[in-house]
Amino acid sequence: MDLEKSPAERPAVPAEGCLTVAIRLPVRIVVLVLVVPVRMLWDALVVGGRFLRDTVLRPVGRVLQWVAWAVYVWPWVTLWRYAVVPVGKALAWLGYVSLVVPAVWMYETVLTPVGHAIAWVARGVGAGFAWVLRGLGAGFAWVLRGIGAVLAWVYARVLTPVGRAVAWLLRGLGIGFGAVALGVYRVVAWLVRHLIVVPALWLYEWILAPVGRAIAWAARGLGWLVRMIFTGIGAALYWTLRVLLVLPALALWRWVLVPVGRVLAVVAREVGDALGHAWRVAGHLSLAVGRFLGRLFRWIFVEPVRWVYRSVLTPVGHLVRDTVLRPAAEAARGVGRVTRQALAAARESARQTRADIRRMLFGTPREPERVPLAKDRREPGAVGTRTLGSSTTALTKD
Repeated sequence: MDLEKSPAERPAVPAEGCLTVAIRLPVRIVVLVLVVPVRMLWDALVVGGRFLRDTVLRPVGRVLQWVAWAVYVWPWVTLWRYAVVPVGKALAWLGYVSLVVPAVWMYETVLTPVGHAIAWVARGVGAGFAWVLRGLGAGFAWVLRGIGAVLAWVYARVLTPVGRAVAWLLRGLGIGFGAVALGVYRVVAWLVRHLIVVPALWLYEWILAPVGRAIAWAARGLGWLVRMIFTGIGAALYWTLRVLLVLPALALWRWVLVPVGRVLAVVAREVGDALGHAWRVAGHLSLAVGRFLGRLFRWIFVEPVRWVYRSVLTPVGHLVRDTVLRPAAEAARGVGRVTRQALAAARESARQTRADIRRMLFGTPREPERVPLAKDRREPGAVGTRTLGSSTTALTKD
């Protein structure tokens, strides 16, 4: 049994060093010794769990499902089917007879004629109100036309001349006020220019600008000096930290931690490969042991039980089926047939009784009149048809 992959399926790996080869064999031996019992115990637990599921848990679950159906579902289904539904149908029929039929009769024989009468009266009242409102509307229109004519005369003869005079007066006042405001604006602008703007410009050009330039030059010199000081302090701190911390840490990483990490990585990889290899080998061993135990169990227990079932229990079962079960089934079917016939007769009697009660209460339903078809109207009846043996024409009539 080849446990390794073929050269075509094996992935290409880089060349391994002596440390890897020296670690691999002892690690695989130790891991195989440790993993084989664990794998066999795991396979035994899996087989036991499957056997327990198939032989105990699944039948018990089906029995519990049937018991739950019989205890919780079937009573409610029976109550609904044989109690609630018939009672509901009876209440519906009673409600139809006691409420719907009287309501339909009341609507057809009482409310519909009363409604037609009320509608006729409302139409008459509405026509009278419409005639009255039409007369009132004509009177109001005549009055409004007179008021509109009076207002138009007042607007044309009184309001228009007064408005034109007021507009001419306001235009003259506006021109005068505009001239006065323009003169005041020009005077104020000349005073502001010579008293505020010109002195402010002279102060900015000859005093504030030179002072600001001097302050800016001094600030730039001070910034350069501070920057040089901090640059020197930063360079000194950088070299101090580099010599005291960075270079020792770099040497520790490069010459100690990296080689140790590589060794630990090789060991971890070999341990993982050894675990996988040992797990596969243990699986094959567990499969061989399981097949041996299964075959042994079959020889010791299954084959004798099968022989007993085929040679003893099957003939006995056939005998019991032919002598006891089949006659009992035939008798049960006969009883069921008689019961169904009795129930059918009882249902037919109940149906006839309901029909008689309905006929006594409401009478026999009137059959609809047959409307003659066009063919029946065109063709003569049985008495008036012409035949070869009867004289129905004018020449052969008696």
